[in-house]
Amino acid sequence: MINQLEELRLKALNELEGVKNIKELETWQVRYLGRKGELTGILRSLGSLPLEERKTAGARANTLKTSLESSLKEKEQALREAELALSKKEVIDVTLPGRPYPAGRVHPITQTIHEICDIFVSLGFQIVEGPEVEWEYYNFEALNMPAEHPARDSQSTYWIDWETEDGKKPMLLRTQGTAITARVIEKMKPPIRTIEPGRVYRYEASDATHLSIYHNIDGLVVGKSVTMADLKGTLYEFARRYFGEDRKVRFRCDYFPFVEPGVEMAIDCLVCNGEGCRLCGNSGWIEILGAGMTHPRVLERGGIDPNVYTSFAFGMGVERMPMLRYGIDDIRLFYSSDLRFLRQF
Repeated sequence: MINQLEELRLKALNELEGVKNIKELETWQVRYLGRKGELTGILRSLGSLPLEERKTAGARANTLKTSLESSLKEKEQALREAELALSKKEVIDVTLPGRPYPAGRVHPITQTIHEICDIFVSLGFQIVEGPEVEWEYYNFEALNMPAEHPARDSQSTYWIDWETEDGKKPMLLRTQGTAITARVIEKMKPPIRTIEPGRVYRYEASDATHLSIYHNIDGLVVGKSVTMADLKGTLYEFARRYFGEDRKVRFRCDYFPFVEPGVEMAIDCLVCNGEGCRLCGNSGWIEILGAGMTHPRVLERGGIDPNVYTSFAFGMGVERMPMLRYGIDDIRLFYSSDLRFLRQF
């Protein structure tokens, strides 16, 4: 066994001298020091030797293994130094500055959601979220839109392909963030002051002002003696903080099934300052959101007595806000993944 180990040592070192690159060195390592290598095979056969001979051979084999591993490291270092000297591409100039890595940024829509929520949180609102796959009840019926209501026709809906025993499809991708409002009214007790951001879905074609997936932020206030004046004051303060101190605000009557009375809120055009231009249709005003005093039936469905509590609610499209603020004329730019556009935010 001792002679066999000596022959292996001479053979391994002789081959190591002829190794010319790292790949050949790896092959040499596997042949002699690998799990199925020649030295490993000898070590595994030591168990068949007598005790005294096993001790002597085992010590010699371990010494040989250490010696070969040391020769391997020296050869590897010599090969790498030689490769580095021959290849100018791998020369490291420690005086050069490091390569910069581009830093990611928060998407402009996410920035807008955070900014709007921060404004309302500073006014005492609480952020509440809800499910995107919603029950028909919360999306329509709880908001004063029964099955036969014509307002449902204007909300092209993605229905979930699941039917009850009577053939109805009670689940959908929510068409409006106001579905969260219905859940808030049902689960929370007055006084309530919530802001509700979320993604919504409409089955409609995409163009410069429409997408099938976009974002809403809805708000709700419930308390004793809440009036239209509270609604107007809250939304005016939001417009002033988001669009600028000099913004003018206008409220006009509008219809929404879950509020009565309902209003639309507009700000003076940021392009023409209210004088009239193509962006505002020469009216001088641009609508930014819908709002109103929460309908008594909506409060009743959620278990809140409309004779004791009054409420106002509002809802806005998130994408519309930065479009108006920065003069962006195509909503699809937010989702085009064009870095030239996104880096501006």
